[in-house]
Amino acid sequence: MQEALALARTRHGQTSPNPAVGCVIVRDGAVVGRGSHTWVDRDHAETIALAQAGPLARGATAYVTMEPCSHTGRTGPCADALIAAGIARVVAAMEDPNPLVKGSGFAKLRTAGVTVELDESSTAEAERLNEPFIHFMRTGLPLVTLKAAVTLDGKIAAPEDNSGWITSERARAHVQELRHQHDVILTGIGTVLADNPMLNDRSGLPRSRPFLRIVVDSQLRLPLDCRMVTSIANDLVVVTTSAASKDRRAALESRGAEIWTFDLPSGRTNLRAIVERLAERKYLSLMIEAGSKVNWSALEAGIVDKVFFYYAPKILGGMQSLPVAGGTGIRRRMDAIQLHRTQLHTIPPDEFAVEGWVLKEQW
Repeated sequence: MQEALALARTRHGQTSPNPAVGCVIVRDGAVVGRGSHTWVDRDHAETIALAQAGPLARGATAYVTMEPCSHTGRTGPCADALIAAGIARVVAAMEDPNPLVKGSGFAKLRTAGVTVELDESSTAEAERLNEPFIHFMRTGLPLVTLKAAVTLDGKIAAPEDNSGWITSERARAHVQELRHQHDVILTGIGTVLADNPMLNDRSGLPRSRPFLRIVVDSQLRLPLDCRMVTSIANDLVVVTTSAASKDRRAALESRGAEIWTFDLPSGRTNLRAIVERLAERKYLSLMIEAGSKVNWSALEAGIVDKVFFYYAPKILGGMQSLPVAGGTGIRRRMDAIQLHRTQLHTIPPDEFAVEGWVLKEQW
């Protein structure tokens, strides 16, 4: 099972909107087949492993990181393929949260006489591998992570010169790994005007779909010569309001940007509508890398599911340095947004990151 999990882990970024799945087939104590799924190659992990095992699959055990599917999508049901190959036993790390499966794959296997076991000792690791997929299947929405680089006193920007970086090169390399695990990245126009970022996936690793970049820009101030616009490759969405200039809209569209208009009564852009549009297009995960105002707007709108804050051993101080989340904020300490299931990631020699889930009502 550990080898199957390791196989699935190598496919980060290559499976969306499907989950990352690994399969190892064992007969008489020897591995006879291995497989892991990628969206481009279509075939699921089980069918790849079965093809490698050939006739040796008969009477063997299949270790798979997620319940074999029981429905026909881009491929036929993996449960049927396992049965046809003569697999005697299936050990799975977790049930498939997809309502089209969710236990029916196990049921089909058992009906055919295949022994089915759930390896509960590996369930937590398997679920972590596919947090976006599981979240999407349970809520119908992409998993939204708020990422920030922060000083120890909670600041993300100084009031004057912001050249240089808050965190180290090692921490920034980890950010690229995090970006690679997401389908979409979102920032605000303030960040674009201040930093002129590319906001792309620089991990160099293969992806199943282009890394979609979103800029929240209520007045369409996005410069036509900024790096995000000049690098458009069918991967830039600008979200605005109906008050924005039609000429600016036309100019951006002529350069390949897609424009979404989502209004709130306040005149700001509707961030929740963005998440819902992404869900319609089956994007499983969104990472927010923005400034103080957008960060607070996302928290206030209730769209943030997780935070991933990188902390540097620095202090900016002062009342004018920008906090990680600005805006009106919470007025009473007892009403603070709470996190749970927090994890600490050390980044030697002196940095660390805090990962945690925003506490919400249970699904």
